Amino acid sequence: MKAVGVTEFGGPDALEVLDLPERDAGPGQVRIRVHAAAVNPTDTLIRSGGRQLTGGPPYVPGMDAAGVVDQVGPGVGDRLAVGQRVVALVVPSGAHGAYAERIVVPAASVVPAPAGADFPAAATLLMNAMTARLALDSLALFPGDVVAVTGAAGAFGGYVVQLAKADGLHVIADAKPDDEELVRGLGADEVVRRGDDVATRIRELVPDGVAGLADGALLHERVVPAVADGGAIATVRGWDGPAERGIRVRPVWVREAATDTAALDGLARQAESGVLSLRVARVVPAERAAEAHRLLEAGGVRGRLVLDFG
Repeated sequence: MKAVGVTEFGGPDALEVLDLPERDAGPGQVRIRVHAAAVNPTDTLIRSGGRQLTGGPPYVPGMDAAGVVDQVGPGVGDRLAVGQRVVALVVPSGAHGAYAERIVVPAASVVPAPAGADFPAAATLLMNAMTARLALDSLALFPGDVVAVTGAAGAFGGYVVQLAKADGLHVIADAKPDDEELVRGLGADEVVRRGDDVATRIRELVPDGVAGLADGALLHERVVPAVADGGAIATVRGWDGPAERGIRVRPVWVREAATDTAALDGLARQAESGVLSLRVARVVPAERAAEAHRLLEAGGVRGRLVLDFG
């Protein structure tokens, strides 16, 4: 079975095509013939050794897969069937990541793919959309509240904007000039120029500070001044403060929701109905994964790069 991973941590060129044994689906599991796997920033951390994994080597990255169920293990029931088009949120462990022709995952992490979406588009959804959902939930805001989003043109930030609008929130988002039209198209009510001093520009719009902020740009302490006393910040790389003025900092870990089937399916249905946009930047053959990692690390990618497994 073809997979892409590393036997030694390193730069993009450390990625290589591997020949790994196939696994059978066990109790409560399904096996998926993967046709597309999205490339996420977490994948580059796995490749470089920046994210500790159990098992391995080899280490196979990948948290987003789209494909077809080709084996159903005992106890799964009739929710999933062989031949069904699905998407999966994968928690990598050693050689078991999404960059492979076949993966075995908990059935709870698998939901029907959005109708009408091809495999590359479907593969861009779950990891970033679920992270965005968790971020908003951690802020505990109410309809009409103001939320700020940094990194709004990225995959995570874009989903925060769209989900926040669906939740009835007022959204202030950041963007560089070339991305302003994109971010407004995602639903942002107001757009401010991105940068390390974005908190100042947010405060100009909301002098008392915003109720919550989702920090996709990893600005950490630099966005604290944008938040109202007693407000909250959701972070995505583990930063947990401290923050003054009673501001709560909520690190978000998507792996904690990898088996929340209802939430995963809800996101897939929102993509199906057009609430969430499936943005593909480029599709590349799986054997050229190093190229995709170089492009991602160079910055400026809008949407997701996707590996094609045929």
